[in-house]
Amino acid sequence: MTMVKAHVSTHEWVAGRYRLLEVLHRETNRVCWYGEDVTTGHPRLLTEIGLPAHADPESSRRATARVVRMAETMEVLCPGRVATVLDAVEAAGTLWIVTEWIEGTPLGELLAQQGTFNHVRAARVGLEILDVLEAAHGEGITHGELSPGQVFVRDQGTVVLTGFGLTGATLAPRVTAPAYASPEQARDERIGPAADLWALGAILYTMVEGRPPFRDRDRPEATLRSVDRLPLRAAVHAGPLAPTVQGLLRKNSQERLTRPVVREALTRVLSEDPDAALRALPKPRLRGLYQSGPVWSRRTMVVGTALAVVTVSVAVLAVTRQLPGTDTSSGGPRSRPSASAPVTDEQSSLPAETPPPPTRTSAPPPTPTPTPTPTPTPTKSASNAPQPSGYREYHSPEGFSVALPGGWRPLNTTRNDLAYRVILGKEGDPRTLAVTYSERVGPDPVAVWRDDVEPNLKQEYGDYRRIGEIRATTYQGRKAADMEWLADDSDGTRVRTFGRGFLIGEGRSFSLRWTTPAADWNDPANQEALDTFLRTFRPSSD
Repeated sequence: MTMVKAHVSTHEWVAGRYRLLEVLHRETNRVCWYGEDVTTGHPRLLTEIGLPAHADPESSRRATARVVRMAETMEVLCPGRVATVLDAVEAAGTLWIVTEWIEGTPLGELLAQQGTFNHVRAARVGLEILDVLEAAHGEGITHGELSPGQVFVRDQGTVVLTGFGLTGATLAPRVTAPAYASPEQARDERIGPAADLWALGAILYTMVEGRPPFRDRDRPEATLRSVDRLPLRAAVHAGPLAPTVQGLLRKNSQERLTRPVVREALTRVLSEDPDAALRALPKPRLRGLYQSGPVWSRRTMVVGTALAVVTVSVAVLAVTRQLPGTDTSSGGPRSRPSASAPVTDEQSSLPAETPPPPTRTSAPPPTPTPTPTPTPTPTKSASNAPQPSGYREYHSPEGFSVALPGGWRPLNTTRNDLAYRVILGKEGDPRTLAVTYSERVGPDPVAVWRDDVEPNLKQEYGDYRRIGEIRATTYQGRKAADMEWLADDSDGTRVRTFGRGFLIGEGRSFSLRWTTPAADWNDPANQEALDTFLRTFRPSSD
């Protein structure tokens, strides 16, 4: 197991009142934080969501008011089952929703920690979600953003939902968690309760299979396109839940199972094995600042917080044999395969992709810290590799460093407890560098590209074409393999990708994937960028 430390500054404030302490869960366009209300000292749950790029102040105000109003309505309908919204703030194009702290764990994180659920445990969580949806639908309310990141599982096993009132307020169409969007949402059509039932089916599928029914791709548009067009892969671990999952995940919304039918089916699963239902709810493991000692609640940890930097240990493991840095990842982990087992891309996955947090409002920290003097360029990285002028060394909290062009930053980060992928780039720049870490890959990098990665690229892109042979090589003294290919991007642009995957021992690997418009591949600046990435990239453990 590789431990990666994420440094979260306690000087990051929202609205001059809420201090951000720890990232709990990430989805595309949505980050969930553990924070503190500095005026009261109470822990808070803060959800960060990007608003449309050109939202006017009045639209932002209406979105904020709608979230608060909807949360109040749902709290009356389902007391204790919906997060209590205390505040909603718009700042610099970002909507911040502040709720009471929930003593529980996001379902997506719970799956990452513990692996797949058996069908009994999944049915119980599904029933809890259905209870809330039934109350909402009875009042004409559609959640519209339901995903594992909006479902919190309390220590005793009960469920709390968040996110009511977001539909229509955030970036459209439904990019908070596109792998859980319904086909009608993928087509940007008007939605109703059937969209929530699809999301419930997708959550049930994820709990038993360890991945969403349609995997996340580099761009939300590509994920939504697969939800709309690709056939559903049959659930092989759902047991008696299989007919319910299949009935909820029908592309035609009018053909989906109704709430009464779903309730009867889930109840039947529990009643047929009541002992298993009781055994199926072990306590979630709280992530926090004291990983190696007793399980402290975050309410305890927040008291007396005065450090300038909070260090959070995050366990990161791999999920498949495939080399990282490809387009072949999706939801949370399933039970781990052996190191030699051939695992397909759809059996292995990463969670929904997440854009970087938008700019936050800030308040002066208790103790000002001096701004370091910039280092002149060209500079040397930690590996003593020279950087071209205009590049800077980027240290990722995920566990690597690399020199990046000016203005580049993480655009998307996907992770579970078995793997992570970071896509680096710049808004408006069509070029990207994807860095992926995983474990339990096979011993032959060439075979991994050929047998595990390429078949999925062919399936995903009808216009996929490999350039030349997959080449065995060495990189930083390690076994590696290179592959290049052409494909059409989601907007129709022909792009060219160079991928290098290399082993770092004990079945672990990194890969780098450099993608540019094919027409610009030979530009000197692009060649310089690729050369710089390869020369300066270093795992943090080196």
